[in-house]
Amino acid sequence: MRANTTASSSSSSAAATPCSSLLPCLHGHGRDCKTAAYVVAACLAIVTFLVVAALDPGTQASWFLSSSSSSSSSPPAASSSLRHSGGVAGELLLATSSSYSDGGGRNITGKDVHEEAPRGDDGRFPSLLPMVNSSSVHGAPDELSIATVAAAQAPAPAPGPEQAKDGLLARKVLFMEVMMRLFKSYPQVQRRRDVKLERLELGLAKARSAIRKAIQNRDNQPPLADKDYVPVGPIYRNAYAFHRSYLEMEKLFKVYVYEEGEPPVFHDGPCRSIYSTEGRFIYNMEMDTRMRTRDPDLAHVFFLPFSVVKMVKTIYEPDSHDMGPIKRTISDYIGVLSGKYPYWNRSLGADHFMLSCHDWGPYVSSANEHLFSNSIRVLCNANKSEGFNPSKDVSLPEINLRTDAVDRQVGGPSASHRPILAFFAGGNHGPVRPVLFEHWKGRTEEHPDVQVSEYLPRGVSYTEQMRRSRFCLCPGGYEVASPRLAEAIYLDCVPVVVDDGDYALPFADVLNWDAFSLRLRVADVPRLREVLAAVSPRQYIRMQRRVRAVRRHFMVHGGPPQRYDAFHMILHSVWLRRLNVRITAQQQ
Repeated sequence: MRANTTASSSSSSAAATPCSSLLPCLHGHGRDCKTAAYVVAACLAIVTFLVVAALDPGTQASWFLSSSSSSSSSPPAASSSLRHSGGVAGELLLATSSSYSDGGGRNITGKDVHEEAPRGDDGRFPSLLPMVNSSSVHGAPDELSIATVAAAQAPAPAPGPEQAKDGLLARKVLFMEVMMRLFKSYPQVQRRRDVKLERLELGLAKARSAIRKAIQNRDNQPPLADKDYVPVGPIYRNAYAFHRSYLEMEKLFKVYVYEEGEPPVFHDGPCRSIYSTEGRFIYNMEMDTRMRTRDPDLAHVFFLPFSVVKMVKTIYEPDSHDMGPIKRTISDYIGVLSGKYPYWNRSLGADHFMLSCHDWGPYVSSANEHLFSNSIRVLCNANKSEGFNPSKDVSLPEINLRTDAVDRQVGGPSASHRPILAFFAGGNHGPVRPVLFEHWKGRTEEHPDVQVSEYLPRGVSYTEQMRRSRFCLCPGGYEVASPRLAEAIYLDCVPVVVDDGDYALPFADVLNWDAFSLRLRVADVPRLREVLAAVSPRQYIRMQRRVRAVRRHFMVHGGPPQRYDAFHMILHSVWLRRLNVRITAQQQ
């Protein structure tokens, strides 16, 4: 605007205009007379050099070859570089720094996003997702070496013809280096720091440091004080570190829930069905006053409160197999948020999370490439073979709630009062269950302690059968998740996950599933009874005791959420993944 106003002024007023207005504005900012003269002198020097080079055709080709070979042998300095400090088996998994178009001709610059997530040699998390403090280091100005300057100032002997030619070439190269240094030192556009974001990242860095110390010193520290519950025992990968992380989350973590959108597709979800985890979390997040913030500048993460279950019921055309309308709804929703707020664009969605318990959750998340690749996706269908990334995404337990009185539907007898070795009843669908039925359905006469069936006879209680069983089989159906996992834990039945390792188990970043469950590969289904019978009574009693201990982390309460329950464990999983992302953003 300033440049246009100057251009439209009269010639008389132009005489009084500062000389900076006579030069093109750089980045929309004016320059004073001294700076303008500085630029003009530099331009004249370059023109002079080009004229000299043109008058000496014998050295033009050699100069070009010299500069080309130099650039090919050593890569040019980047404008910025990434550096991450060492962590516990740390590995740089996500480094996004790019520009993309939002479709309307407006370029949105993606800032540096660094995600650190460790794995052991076997691909499993050793304890917690390690908190690695990544940092972005911007490139420093190139330095002109003292040796080069001294060589330029030292007196030279009288050159011969060839030496004179080489000396001219050397002076030209040195001249170009000086001019490049001159332009690199030219004042750049000053940017204002995002102080609020820096303050958030500083708090996360302190929490990350405290958790790292807890991971390293777990055997040398007394248990942390807690008025409600102190995590201890083998059900945790690192009980001390988990407790420290949980307390840091309660002290610091803030979630902003976008208010755009109308129910039922947004801000709503089923609370009594096989997808109840989705609706319960949305409801509790809307009601939460401790970790929810109304100020987005204070938020560490941003929740996208849409329900895929409700979209399937209201937008999807039955039997059409067309997810297009759902994807367009999600894409448009993110488009509204990214246009109204700066938070999505500054991180390319890395500090945003969605939650879905519907089977289609992973597929519809591809409506936006950054939602799929960068954002935290909290999914029941946590299938690693379909793009689920345990270091970035969160496995959501599938809990089939039929009533709010969950507390009255938990617990069961001891091992001595459980005559059934293994139990399963459910529909014959998906890749795993047909194998299970092929080998064990209808074999109760031969093996009465292994009861596998599609549907129970009339009058037989599904819940009571689980209470009478020592091991409850949990094969996935069409997708990898199954509500039987939580049902088995509720009823003190040791869960047996039947799959080939594609299912990322819920809260596996802190829970040691090997301590209270078994995992059976599909190829070992024919040996099911042999594998389960090999578990000694003493070992089983320990596993069942641990199932009771871990139950609190899967509980869903009829009233407000309670500490360490399923709602807070989901938030803690999101918290861990936010800790492993450092966002640096600058505003013009």
